[in-house]
Amino acid sequence: MEKINAKEAAYTFIEKSFPDCQGALLAGSVVRGEATETSDLDIVVFDNALCSSYRESLIDYGWAIEVFVHNLTSYKQFFEMDCKRAMPSMPKMVAEGMILKDDGIINAIKKEAIQLLTNGPEIWTDTIINTKRYFITDALEDFIGCANRAEDIFIANHLAELISEFFLRTNGQWVGSSKWVVRALKNYDEVFTTTFVEAFDTFYKTGNKALVIQLVDDVLKPFGGRLFEGFTLGKD
Repeated sequence: MEKINAKEAAYTFIEKSFPDCQGALLAGSVVRGEATETSDLDIVVFDNALCSSYRESLIDYGWAIEVFVHNLTSYKQFFEMDCKRAMPSMPKMVAEGMILKDDGIINAIKKEAIQLLTNGPEIWTDTIINTKRYFITDALEDFIGCANRAEDIFIANHLAELISEFFLRTNGQWVGSSKWVVRALKNYDEVFTTTFVEAFDTFYKTGNKALVIQLVDDVLKPFGGRLFEGFTLGKD
């Protein structure tokens, strides 16, 4: 089927597949104006006739469609789970989503999502920070000492995830995964993001580790730097 306009496709999909739902939103890159050739339609549906939530992937009207279907209470569990892991995928979709259908429920759910996003993630305790410092230190030492290019690449990947999470969470920010790592960093601090990307890009292109090592040390420094000696986990 030939691909039609994204919004038209979303409206038509809801009319055909969820005619009795109480509300629906179109979210994702299409709404943000960031769609690419491979973008799909992210659609959130609220249908109180359902006993439980589900997610489904399909192709219709020329579009790949990801539909997230909830009743009027199940979405709250997903809000809570996303906020606990500091990756607010569902609240963000609802907050940013364009209304496709509304029987008078959407504004309240949007306000709930926006409030959660505004509140930010749970603040890390000193114990969590020290645990994260220890595991970042462990990965950094592996990175410094490794002489195997293949292993180096995957240690660097792991370090990038650890240090991006540490930087964002210690600054009270939401985190992301995959492409959302860089987006979350850039949303908070564009200067740091440039330094972060340049450090890892230099390593991947040339094998030079110096910028990555400096980056990690700079991020850890305000919290006491690298941590090994004296660290305990689970000891009474």
